[in-house]
Amino acid sequence: MRRPSNSTTASLTVIVVVLAGTLLTYAFRTDRQLNALDVVLPIIAFAGILARQRYPVAALIVVALAVAAYYPRAGLDGPLIVLTFVALFTAADRGHLTAAIATGATLLLAMGLGESGRVRHVDDSMFVAIAGWVVAAIAFGGVTSNRRAYLLEAERRAIDAEHTKEEEARRRESEERLRIARELHDVLGHNISMINVQAAAALHGLKKRPEDAETALRTIKETSKETLRELRTTLGVLRQVDEDAPTAPADSLARVEALVAASGLEVRTELSGPLDAVPTEVDLAAARIIKEALTNVSRHSGTNTATLTVSNTSGNILIRVEDDGPGTTYEGGSGFGVQGMRERATALGGTLEAGPRPEGGFRVVARLPLNKAP
Repeated sequence: MRRPSNSTTASLTVIVVVLAGTLLTYAFRTDRQLNALDVVLPIIAFAGILARQRYPVAALIVVALAVAAYYPRAGLDGPLIVLTFVALFTAADRGHLTAAIATGATLLLAMGLGESGRVRHVDDSMFVAIAGWVVAAIAFGGVTSNRRAYLLEAERRAIDAEHTKEEEARRRESEERLRIARELHDVLGHNISMINVQAAAALHGLKKRPEDAETALRTIKETSKETLRELRTTLGVLRQVDEDAPTAPADSLARVEALVAASGLEVRTELSGPLDAVPTEVDLAAARIIKEALTNVSRHSGTNTATLTVSNTSGNILIRVEDDGPGTTYEGGSGFGVQGMRERATALGGTLEAGPRPEGGFRVVARLPLNKAP
């Protein structure tokens, strides 16, 4: 069985109280002559009270008219005026403050005009008390309405803040996944590519030039060792466990020669401007871009020569990697190398352009601003 709402229960309670008061008045006021309005008008007012939550303004008007007609025309002066206070409170509580004020003022004005004649039904003190109850009912309804609106707004803001917090957490998680993906691609992609190139060189020169094969195998050993070290470091960060800090220096513009030597290419390097006081984020991004660009030359250009230019001018680190190779047949791969380089540059407020050169070969040009590093 469905239970009645709190407002319905309150309305029924008020009706019972007023009805009981009316019956007590009838029991003790035997000098009054009853008429049909003593029954009809209370019933109309009771119906308005029952409908006050769904139709607050209409209920207020119905109750006000019924009460206004009850006292001068009905024979019994019951406590029907209490219903007016309830209807005024409900209208103000539901946000219809203007209607409540207008109705209350009209009732008081009508009451004052009605009591201005020779015959008076209430004295001055009673009139002031009734006026005070009218004002109190309207004021209390306005206060409860404002409090409910404040609580709803606070709840909405709390929900919005929770959604914003969740969205921020998802965004940071996505950015962290992207950063880890770039790191793994740059580290593993470069080193495994070098292992592949050196292994091919070792197989090719194993019989004809054993000394070159030995050098290639040593390079494979060192590169695989470095790959495992960096992979363990990355996995340690992901697992959030305490591990020994890496002993090898991080990639940096100060180690351009080491980056070039690790590529296994013949690279003509041109450096200009101060490269030893670069912000850490720009320094690491520049080194990663150089490593990835040289890796792409090794894997896709079809040549073992390249040109690397790094300069620090006009508040920017400019990187240019070019080759004049014919290009090789695509043999599969993720295709995330250029995308990862471009994302690194964009994250620092810079740009990266990569594409074929008109005269042949491939070119990568990156611009990393120094003053916009996060």
